[in-house]
Amino acid sequence: MQALSLPAIGLPVLPQDHAGELYGASRDAIHCRTDRLFAKLMFAQWLGGIAAALWISPRTWAGGTSQIHVHVWAAIILGGVISSFPIFLALKQPGATLTRHCIAVGQMLTSALLIHLTGGRIETHFHVFGSLAFLAFYRDWKVLATATVVVAADHLMRGLFWPESVFGVLTASPWRWLEHAGWVLFEDLFLMISIQQGLREMKEVATRRARIESAHAETERIVQERTAELTTAHHQLLEASHEAGRAEVATYVLHNVGNVLNSVNVSAEMVAAKVRGLRIVELKKAAGLLRENAADLPSFLTQDPRGQKLPGYLTHLAENLAEPQRALLEEVESLRKNIEHIKEVVATQQTYARRSGVLETFSPIELVEDAIRINSAGFIRHEVNVHREYDDVPPIITDRHKALQIIVNLLGNAKYALSDKGPDRQLVVRVAPSGDNGVTIAVIDNGEGIPPENLIRIFQHGFTTKKDGHGFGLHSSALAAKELGGKLTAHSDGVGRGAVFTLELPLQNN
Repeated sequence: MQALSLPAIGLPVLPQDHAGELYGASRDAIHCRTDRLFAKLMFAQWLGGIAAALWISPRTWAGGTSQIHVHVWAAIILGGVISSFPIFLALKQPGATLTRHCIAVGQMLTSALLIHLTGGRIETHFHVFGSLAFLAFYRDWKVLATATVVVAADHLMRGLFWPESVFGVLTASPWRWLEHAGWVLFEDLFLMISIQQGLREMKEVATRRARIESAHAETERIVQERTAELTTAHHQLLEASHEAGRAEVATYVLHNVGNVLNSVNVSAEMVAAKVRGLRIVELKKAAGLLRENAADLPSFLTQDPRGQKLPGYLTHLAENLAEPQRALLEEVESLRKNIEHIKEVVATQQTYARRSGVLETFSPIELVEDAIRINSAGFIRHEVNVHREYDDVPPIITDRHKALQIIVNLLGNAKYALSDKGPDRQLVVRVAPSGDNGVTIAVIDNGEGIPPENLIRIFQHGFTTKKDGHGFGLHSSALAAKELGGKLTAHSDGVGRGAVFTLELPLQNN
């Protein structure tokens, strides 16, 4: 029986309406199944009638003589006529009302034929009662009524005109058919009670099933709504994580730019102080004396006491100005380098931002160097010693900006972990091949380490141990690594024993 499902669109189906549909479907399935059963049964009965005509009829109708009897042809022809049409309907129109009533008529006529072939033996009359029991499989009292009318009419007509055919005697009471009809009605009574009970149970089952399917449909609807909400929330979370990752890189860029600007500010203040300390006033006084005595400069320099001292004074003044000049040049060079570094950091970030979402072929070592350059001012300020361990690795094809986001984040976290280490702040960046189809980038520090209980939560959204952290950095990095076809893992031997973050990337992101 094929299950009916509630419609997904349109007006909702009430449970009682759906129960009626299920009940009708179950009843139709029973009718079709019973039709097919009777198609097989009636064919077997036809063959059984022929066998009865061959072996039973001669001895019943002709005494001890056993020969081919005329009833053989009756069994073949008449039995075929009785059985063929109901079988045809059962195969071509299963479940139809006409089909089951024709089967009821054919089944009772088959019983009449078998009773005739056996000479009205009382044992053969039980075929009628068995047939009624089989017809009760339809769970339709009208089919029993049709069968009962056929049986009663058959017994009445043959009881009046050919009693030997139905009762096995030459003469019989004209009311004997009522006795047989009474027993048939007696069986019908119990069969109809059974049919009503069966139909009642079918309705109860259909009602329960309709309620279950209605509840299931409602549950499915709620699940779909919640799934849609979760999917939307997941996409929003992914977008927030990506935004957080990009913000993390931007934060490191601004932080490093800020560190460099501090150095620029210090250098500018030193230049200003040194300029203010230059002995420009004395030089202006000497220039004023020379201007005043320009008309007779030789006499002023040889005869005037002030003029005689002026050459030595200028020499001493020049010597005093040479040292501030060197210091000023050094500070100006430092300013130039710091400004150039700011330009490089900003240009690197702008270059990666423009390439976001584009697959490119590049060297992993160049990528790591760009990440170190972005964090270099912070490393210098916190006195972090960066050691590079680069093996020969092939170029990779992936999203450069996402890869940079991960490495910048890892380097920034390592610098944070080393902030309380003391003077021995060691950071190792290792690039090595990973098998034949990948590259491994490891960031190793000897900082504060990671407790075991935090190690299993380190990549969870919102988890952080920083006072001003938001828990997006490593989470977004792990998501970005997965999107690149790789993975990000963390290892630590415990508190105070450093940590290792390893990024594995395939040679080509498919």
